[in-house]
Amino acid sequence: MPVRMFRRIGVALILTSAAITLPAGPAAAEPTVSSSSKDIVRLKDGGEVRGMIVKRDDRSVWIDVGPTVVNFDLDQVDEIVSSTGPAVTAVDSGTLFSIAVDPIELSPKEHAKILGPAVIKVSTPGGLGSGVIISPDGYAITNAHVVQGETALRATVWFLQPDGTLKRTDIDDVELVAVNNHLDLALIRIDNPTGAKFLFAPVQGAEKLDIGQPVFAIGNPLGLERTLTQGVISTTQRNFSGLTYVQTDTPINPGNSGGPLFNTRGEVIGITNMGILGGEALGFAIPARYVKDFVRNREAFTYDRSNPNSGHIYHQPPTRSLSGGPSVLDDGTAGD
Repeated sequence: MPVRMFRRIGVALILTSAAITLPAGPAAAEPTVSSSSKDIVRLKDGGEVRGMIVKRDDRSVWIDVGPTVVNFDLDQVDEIVSSTGPAVTAVDSGTLFSIAVDPIELSPKEHAKILGPAVIKVSTPGGLGSGVIISPDGYAITNAHVVQGETALRATVWFLQPDGTLKRTDIDDVELVAVNNHLDLALIRIDNPTGAKFLFAPVQGAEKLDIGQPVFAIGNPLGLERTLTQGVISTTQRNFSGLTYVQTDTPINPGNSGGPLFNTRGEVIGITNMGILGGEALGFAIPARYVKDFVRNREAFTYDRSNPNSGHIYHQPPTRSLSGGPSVLDDGTAGD
């Protein structure tokens, strides 16, 4: 098995199918971390490495086992158990959404296990889309066009069970809180039938996006539930109709609408909302800064079914049947 090791002192490591062991000798006096506080890297071949993770990204993990730092490609790794707890710890920002505290980079596979239950399916009589829970109280973001003109909403949620499996649950008690047609965003709220808090995903705080940065999306394209696709950011600022979008080559298909676009730190950096039909690898997401602004000012977009300006689309007004301007304006002040 290929392993890259970065030597700090002249002591070799013996890699077995069960664990990494250190030979007896002077190196045994090296300060060690108690077994109860060690990180664990479990390998696909059955091996297990214990130590302190000093660095990780979306491709590799580096673990300090005492005299040596060992590097593993994530393709070799089956599971990583951190002694510090969850990889993503979020705090409430005071306005429904939460932001991550010192998030660490992980592979999409690892993030899917942690953040997957925060992604939901939003169904209406006219179709379906995706969404992401941003609050333990069940507030979630989706696209306005997913819920446009609909009042009968259903959310499909996957609850994490004690044994690590997910329980699929349909929830019909869905409240449409706010709709912003211009940004194509909608805020909904769902009630947990068990009364417990929801698992949720943090929204990126300060925007940090780079061209070529790896990202991934989780959603329900064409109704295929809990589908993960990944790619990179193609450009951070693509202009359409006066709004900027994050362009990505991550596959975005009908049904992904309203779902989250994550970075490798597990933060929501955008809400996927469209792809260009007939084009390949041309997907777009609404930047997180728009999402946060919408949530902060949700009172201005509060949904009211009795108000036609809330959650509905106006038709284009009819064109003039007569040429020229109204005669009342023909007072000679307009000039030649």
